[in-house]
Amino acid sequence: MGKTMAQKIMQAHLVSGDMTPGTEIALRIDQTLTQDATGTMAYLEFETMGIPKVKTELSVAYVDHNTLQSGFENADDHRYLQSVASKHGVWFSRPGNGICHQVHLERFGKPGKTLIGSDSHTPTGGGIGMLAFGAGGLDVAVAMGGGPYYITMPKIIKVELTGKLKPCVTAKDVSLELLRILSVKGGVGAIIEWGGPGIESLSVPERATITNMGTELGATTSIFPSDEVTLAFLKAQDREADYVPLTADPDAEYDRIITINLSALKPMIACPHSPDNVVTVESLAGTKVDQVCIGSCTNSSLLDLLKVASMLKGKTVHPTVSLSISPGSRQVLTMLADCGALSDILASGARLLECACGPCIGMGFSPNSGGVSLRTFNRNFLGRSGTKDGQVYLVSPETAVAAALTGFITDPTTLNPPRVELPEKFKIDDSAVLAPAVDGSQVEVLRGPNIKEFPKSKPFADSLEASLVLKVGDNITTDHIMPAGAKILPYRSNIPFMSRFCFQVCDPDFPERAKAAGDGIILGGSNYGQGSSREHAALVPMYLGIRCVIAKSFARIHAANLINAGILPLTFENPEDYEKLEQGHRLSFKGLKNGMEQGHLTVENLTTGESISLLCAFTERQQGILMAGGLLNYTKENSL
Repeated sequence: MGKTMAQKIMQAHLVSGDMTPGTEIALRIDQTLTQDATGTMAYLEFETMGIPKVKTELSVAYVDHNTLQSGFENADDHRYLQSVASKHGVWFSRPGNGICHQVHLERFGKPGKTLIGSDSHTPTGGGIGMLAFGAGGLDVAVAMGGGPYYITMPKIIKVELTGKLKPCVTAKDVSLELLRILSVKGGVGAIIEWGGPGIESLSVPERATITNMGTELGATTSIFPSDEVTLAFLKAQDREADYVPLTADPDAEYDRIITINLSALKPMIACPHSPDNVVTVESLAGTKVDQVCIGSCTNSSLLDLLKVASMLKGKTVHPTVSLSISPGSRQVLTMLADCGALSDILASGARLLECACGPCIGMGFSPNSGGVSLRTFNRNFLGRSGTKDGQVYLVSPETAVAAALTGFITDPTTLNPPRVELPEKFKIDDSAVLAPAVDGSQVEVLRGPNIKEFPKSKPFADSLEASLVLKVGDNITTDHIMPAGAKILPYRSNIPFMSRFCFQVCDPDFPERAKAAGDGIILGGSNYGQGSSREHAALVPMYLGIRCVIAKSFARIHAANLINAGILPLTFENPEDYEKLEQGHRLSFKGLKNGMEQGHLTVENLTTGESISLLCAFTERQQGILMAGGLLNYTKENSL
């Protein structure tokens, strides 16, 4: 039997395991990336391990989330990141150089390589033929130290593309169509492989848009072949030597095949407040729009913004609409300026923002109260924009510009914009990427007063008695658990301060109640922890005393982060038992170690007298991590 693309890369990087779906495998990691919102914690964890230099082929630290410097906190953390990267053999991409995924695709991504990053949209690298995973910062720290990355062997879903996209129908619309088909839970436990004759017409930036949005499916990762299109992109980036061909074998077998006819696709739009709440743009035509944001790691490439500039040229943004544009990298911004496209953008009345994540993570440019905001981003969770009642829709750049010009949601196919092509050569300037020191032992790591110690977790005894301190529903995101935004992200290296904001979207009293409880339990519904890879959503609850989360189901990265933090993630054997538990109930577990080995635990509700069966399908390694109280404790006990 032939192999899929993912299976080929996995086999070449397999450290342990047998690649049987549903079993744990360990992979050797070639590259890592971090960004500043999660990277500070990752490097604090790496320092705790006491390893002098990273052992990967390449590790890069990016600053792209917290670029607003309204106080000393962000500037101090940027200084810390630059110094700790230099000391330990990590390349450093300076603030303003661009969004990690965009820059990594341009300058560092290599077909056939493995990559993990402390950002959930690291699968963007699949657009260039990498096997790229989003992960918690602790997993990235371990990989930088030479340790393998552990995942459950996924099933493989193939998406077969036929036909060719019509004008103003885009890669973003392909992603939204798949979200409509599968939902935000439809990719859980799976890798999405893209193939078929339709991929030949998709450029690497378009492919990267699609693999970026695969994260919203809950997929482990997504990947495109490395072919002539990939080679052309690498040549344009003066990186032809990095090219390696990669395709699936003709007789490769898949767990499911989905066919999408690109020729039949229409412009799509995701409505508030979920990326899978997808309808056609034409069905919402005429809806008043207050704000438009173009950018993010999904749609900030040169190709995207050349299209935007061509549609804006000679026109003016509607007087009732505020339009922002965030180029994905310094390369993109410079090339827009050199060819005159930037002048067309500015002349339209658009506001140019920094080459950074910006509004996508609530870092400025929040919409007005109740405002309708069309964004080319990947997430539209409630309150993520910084305005709690903001009505955020996800669209392609073409649909975004159509709304910015007309003031209403408008089908972009009615505007007939000019065709845009990528240049044969990109402008190469890596001066904002700093090499690490040759001798790191001579480098002083610079720490500001906002950087606090990594919080200490505690091992499990064989029994646990704790109060259920919070009950929440389905699709709880990491934004619900640990919000981002300009008010909170500057304290990303200060867990005690961040703990004040934990679950404030759901229950403002949660932090104080959890601390008062001592040991606490959280109850969640389906897909608990979807969204960002931020491990703060596990570390902060751990700091507040949470020992266990019981849910109907978990998002992959968050479940791993909970285990790494020493928090026990359990699921119901019978999901209807969710209704039997209420906030304030006192719960008791006995025989934890034996229960983990057997894969079943019984929790006794001391308040009602009922017992409920729970599932805990952990590997032997995960059991060891949990009993040790987290991955850092486990790593110290079992050196790499």
